[in-house]
Amino acid sequence: MIASNRHMSLNNVGEIGEIMHLAKSGRLIVKLNTAGAGIKAGELLVDGSGRKVGKVAELIGPVSAPYASVIPMTDRTSRLMGAKMFSGGFAKTFRSKSRGSGRSRTR
Repeated sequence: MIASNRHMSLNNVGEIGEIMHLAKSGRLIVKLNTAGAGIKAGELLVDGSGRKVGKVAELIGPVSAPYASVIPMTDRTSRLMGAKMFSGGFAKTFRSKSRGSGRSRTR
């Protein structure tokens, strides 16, 4: 039997931190643990059920005890306080297929 690689097990990823509070800017502040110290901006965070919670906007605080400022992907942020977070990989970004400036060159 071949195992499907579609859904990543959260046990393999490991917990990276915990949501501490909601900032006035609307971002979630996540206290990162030692496993989460290697996280980078643009990474998605998921909860214990694998649901997308938000995208890391920036890392703040000292290197020895970093925090992540996360743009939420849900309206139910009040339910997330104290929730454990896991890495969900990087968000896909869509680029325009055209590479020009948008203007056609005519002579």
